[in-house]
Amino acid sequence: MDRRRTLGVASLTAAGLLALGSLAACGSSDNGGSGGGGGGSSSSADVGVILPDATTSPRWEGQDRPNLQKAFQAAGLKADIQNAGGSTAKFGELCDTMINEGVKVIMITNLDSESGGACLKKAADAGVQSIDYDRLTLGGGASYYVSFDNVKVGELMGQGLQQCLTDMGKKSANIVYVDGAATDNNSALFKQGYAQALKPKLSSGDYHLVGDQSGNWDATTAGQVFDQMYTQNNGKIDGIISANDTMAGGIIARLKADGQAGKIPVTGQDAGTEGLQNILQGYQCGTVYKNTTLEAKAASDLAIDLIKGDKAAADKLATGKVEDTKLKKEIPSVLATPVWVTKDNAKQVVQDKQADASQVCKGAVAKLCTKYGLR
Repeated sequence: MDRRRTLGVASLTAAGLLALGSLAACGSSDNGGSGGGGGGSSSSADVGVILPDATTSPRWEGQDRPNLQKAFQAAGLKADIQNAGGSTAKFGELCDTMINEGVKVIMITNLDSESGGACLKKAADAGVQSIDYDRLTLGGGASYYVSFDNVKVGELMGQGLQQCLTDMGKKSANIVYVDGAATDNNSALFKQGYAQALKPKLSSGDYHLVGDQSGNWDATTAGQVFDQMYTQNNGKIDGIISANDTMAGGIIARLKADGQAGKIPVTGQDAGTEGLQNILQGYQCGTVYKNTTLEAKAASDLAIDLIKGDKAAADKLATGKVEDTKLKKEIPSVLATPVWVTKDNAKQVVQDKQADASQVCKGAVAKLCTKYGLR
């Protein structure tokens, strides 16, 4: 069953929000309320934010932190933004500190539903409103959920891979899935999306799914998983669904070693520096771009209403619903729309200030950036 049940995201259209985007350096904000990745929480913050790590995707520190900082500053809120560094123990410590220091709203991107749920329960017990950011915490019972339409994200990957195969003249193909981490509910939603997008081709026998394993959001793991599938299929793999750019980078490194980079289309997600470079060079056929200014603006708008105690206004913002399959409960949600990016529209990411052309356009990529309008 499609659990998106997206009822509308008109309030999140990019036209009025792009000005919020910035690739400001990570660290403390000038309002004194935003901590770095390893620091302790500061007191008197209105909103506490816990990001998951800095390794599984470049977005958390490169996009989400600066976008959230700017969105909360623009809203006049003091925010304490911390990073758990991939540690559930540190995640719990940050949660305890923020609640004890009196934040009015806590926003988390969980590392897993168990530790995330423990934090959300403590928040509820303390009378603190909560927002699941980007990942739904199954069984956590967050007050609201802000994310992208994650089934749509997966659909774009599936549709993108099919288009890339078609462009290469391949009417039949052996394909593999390199999924995200099993602990991340989004992984299941992404897979739901690309599985249903590719179902007609798989059902007809045009495509054959010859491998399906988790790459655990890790480049090295994804490369090893792909190696296993490549060997098992005697090199007869024609297309690869990689659930994000980090894993795609690991897979592409293996393809380069075999002289196959650019010959087998690979998908991705996040539109980070490495992903854009791989796309421009023809090693990756496309990526799903999620303009995180949309998430950040929605989160700050919700936080304002919750701090004011205006639940009616918060509910009005939450125009969608996503089912918590563990609680069998629908969580009021704000869901933004993702975009499939290839070399032809990669410039949009730079124009939205979600990637820095000076970082992307280096070495062999420089001329390609000029060709495709990234600078």
